[in-house]
Amino acid sequence: MTRTETALEQRARHRSSVLARALPSRARRFPGIALGVLADASIVGLLGLSMWLIVRAGEQPPILHLTFAIVGVRALAIGRAAFRYAERLASHDAALAQLAVLRSRTFAALVPRVPGGLESQRRGEVLAAFVDDVDQLQDEALRVRQPLLVSGIVTTLSLVVVALISVPAALVLLGALTLGGGAAIVLSRRISGAQDREVSAARAAVVDALLERFAAGEVLTAFGAIEMQRERIAAAERRLSAVQLRRARSAGLTAAVLGCAAGAASLLAILVMLPSLGDGLSAPLFAAAAVVPAAVFEVFAQVPAALAARRAVEASADRVAELTEGDLPAELVGEAGRDGAPAPALASAHGGAPDPVPGTPLLEVRGLAARYPGASRDAISGVDFALAPGDTLVVRGASGAGKSTLALALVRFLESRGEYRLRGLDARAMDPDAVREIVGLCEQRPYLFDSDLRQNLKFARDSAERGTASDDDLWQVLDRVGLADWALERGGLDARLGADGAWISGGQAQRIALARAILADFPVVVLDEPTAGVDRELADRLVLDLLGAVPDDRAVVLITHTELPERISARLVEL
Repeated sequence: MTRTETALEQRARHRSSVLARALPSRARRFPGIALGVLADASIVGLLGLSMWLIVRAGEQPPILHLTFAIVGVRALAIGRAAFRYAERLASHDAALAQLAVLRSRTFAALVPRVPGGLESQRRGEVLAAFVDDVDQLQDEALRVRQPLLVSGIVTTLSLVVVALISVPAALVLLGALTLGGGAAIVLSRRISGAQDREVSAARAAVVDALLERFAAGEVLTAFGAIEMQRERIAAAERRLSAVQLRRARSAGLTAAVLGCAAGAASLLAILVMLPSLGDGLSAPLFAAAAVVPAAVFEVFAQVPAALAARRAVEASADRVAELTEGDLPAELVGEAGRDGAPAPALASAHGGAPDPVPGTPLLEVRGLAARYPGASRDAISGVDFALAPGDTLVVRGASGAGKSTLALALVRFLESRGEYRLRGLDARAMDPDAVREIVGLCEQRPYLFDSDLRQNLKFARDSAERGTASDDDLWQVLDRVGLADWALERGGLDARLGADGAWISGGQAQRIALARAILADFPVVVLDEPTAGVDRELADRLVLDLLGAVPDDRAVVLITHTELPERISARLVEL
């Protein structure tokens, strides 16, 4: 029992941590809440004042006695639309601005878990959590907290106003809200509660099936499995549609219950107010109090909808928390530093990477060892080398020898043992981001955005501290990596690269990755299998071009499993 309670408490804490990232600041939320209260209050006030004006006009008083009500009706009618429009602008502006922060923080929390920390998750689950579930989290501010707060304020104010007219009518309205609203909430929870938990899983299944279809299309075609995969996609879509349909039915039934409760409240209010009609209660006020419940229930309808949205948001938050909030394996490096402890403040006076200690190597490892999460033995051990600016080190070994493991350890994605120093300082005592400002990794399969060449290069140097790369800077680095002529033939910096670089070769992708590293000004560049999938003759030329493109003041670690051209002068480490 204690273990269950502890697990539930931990799950709730992780969920709260994720939801806290999704909430704009109170200052950003307040305008939307205030405008929402004014918009909903205008709805209630418009219906009540309109009915008062109609009945009062039927008594044929002097027109001046109706002027205030006429102006008020017009003002409330305009205010209802104007306040609602302004509320949407304010609340959505705050939520969308926070969504950008939420996405970046979620991505930052995912990054340390990539080398082995997400092995149990399907690609579709990770993608759905990062895209759909993260987007769903913005509903916490828009469709959960704000509607609950606004509805509570306006409903309370409406009850107070009705009580000033007739206390029995206010008690009837309160009872109807309690019984009808409670019934609607219970009904929504019972019918749609399970579906709210299923919708994220169903959405992830669709994404996973689509990813497999597009990523393995050639293999599926070769084995005649395209139709089978299409049926899998269709089945996943049918499941998602069924879940969403059941949720829609729940919303319809909830609305029906609230509509019946609103009608019953109006009828009962009329009955309890009849004895007082003409005896302290005027006909216009009687009419206004009789129709106000309809408007109050329209406002109160946000409560069941908000509670239903909360279930969906919490389900999404749980899925995101499962990926980002759990304890990291000891073999992975978190944002805080080793073993989850805050990293010491080793940085330069201007922030970022620390300044070098005079007379020390740029990078030095002694007895370096590392392993993947869950592994029973080290992937690498006893690695020793030192690098100074201008040095080139070739790390060679067969597949599975630990070459990529070494790369991940150097950029501090994998925890390591032994000695690892950068600029004379303990790399494991530095913030991991500071390490990655010194050591840049060009992966075996660099990720390329489905955008133009300019955007695929420019993000490597686009910050307030270091400025933004100009087009001249981009052309210079393209010329350095041997892509300037190719880029001119393709239309310049506006040339599209296709989804995941589908319109360029593997060698061109590696050159673009190196161009990014040069723009980012990494003192140490790690090239991880840059010639994978390239035939031998082209591979030799590609390696020579890549190494020749690296500025003389940088150090290079070239990871490969093949023999290199004799013209390359470098130290060799065998794994």
